[in-house]
Amino acid sequence: MRRYDLDWLRVIVFALLIFYHVGMFFVPWGWHIKNNVIYDWLKWPMLFLNQWRLPILFVISGMGTYYAFSKRNLGQFSWERIRRLGIPLIFGMIFIVPPQVYIERLAKHQFSGSYLDYFTSVAFKGVYPEGNISWHHLWFLPYLLVFSLLLAPLFLYLRNNHNRFSDWIKRIIGKPFGIYWFVVPLYLLEALVEPFFDITHALIDDWFNFSFSLVLFFYGFLLISTGGIFWKVVKELKFKALLIGVFTFMSQVFIWVFLEDGYVVHFTEALLKVVNIWSWILVLFGYAAKYLNHKSNALSYANRAVYPFYILHQTVTVVLAYFLMDLSWGLFPKASLLVLGTFGFSWLIYHFLILKIPLLQPFFGLKKKRPK
Repeated sequence: MRRYDLDWLRVIVFALLIFYHVGMFFVPWGWHIKNNVIYDWLKWPMLFLNQWRLPILFVISGMGTYYAFSKRNLGQFSWERIRRLGIPLIFGMIFIVPPQVYIERLAKHQFSGSYLDYFTSVAFKGVYPEGNISWHHLWFLPYLLVFSLLLAPLFLYLRNNHNRFSDWIKRIIGKPFGIYWFVVPLYLLEALVEPFFDITHALIDDWFNFSFSLVLFFYGFLLISTGGIFWKVVKELKFKALLIGVFTFMSQVFIWVFLEDGYVVHFTEALLKVVNIWSWILVLFGYAAKYLNHKSNALSYANRAVYPFYILHQTVTVVLAYFLMDLSWGLFPKASLLVLGTFGFSWLIYHFLILKIPLLQPFFGLKKKRPK
């Protein structure tokens, strides 16, 4: 039975990604292009959003993988993943990401000339940031592809021994707060691996982010395999998880503002962080299960549009931001224009080009629409 709440969550979290990337234009952290005025206070809502926005996407992706695997054998599943993830990644690296790097080079006075000059001369020389070849915001795709292919044999084994493992997971999460045992591996990674490996999104040297995201992806597969038990647990736990999430995030803020780094602080903050991440994931699943598990025409449209929007959005944001960066406008006018412009131009490209030209659709991860 299709879970419409999962579809809604996927749409909502990817929509938040647009707001987050617009925010990156204004906060002190490094990004491809920066506004002429930086707003330090904006980092607090950004920090809150940043902790769980990608983790829940990996969990949702693991859940989607469970459904995809249930109807395919190992070869079919692997080819489907390569098609849906690999083709849009290669297309995006050739046609979608280069304008972002071009704009960054212009803004930092590292290149002068037209985009045609850039594309035909240096766009595919060297690996970013020293060079120009990059997958930028599309890093999510190669990670999902590698996770899917890497775990496919294990998923096949779990599918063939479904009852044994499903019953074991059901016993764990069926106990009061039993679902919080899933925090333990995340805590070990956060406390013991994160200090030694910066997040690079480069796949080959991104050991903490790779392993942390892989665990969350695997969790999604495991939890959805329990069927109605998982949804019952998160619906019952959602308010308690909300309180835990508020407490752990505020505790993190206290540590960031008032305490100095040290071993005790590090291990405490690591525990607070993973409990916070897991709590907000449970909160979102719980409230979505209660209020969003229903079909609608808007959801059908948005659910199909979300993948092309994800591929397109950051390029649109970066190009628009380049023309706003030196204007003397305030935060609200610039941010509003960036959000509306990113959604608007992405929709125009999706609705009037991608949907109208079937040849383009595989490059944006779209399946052929089933006849009604």
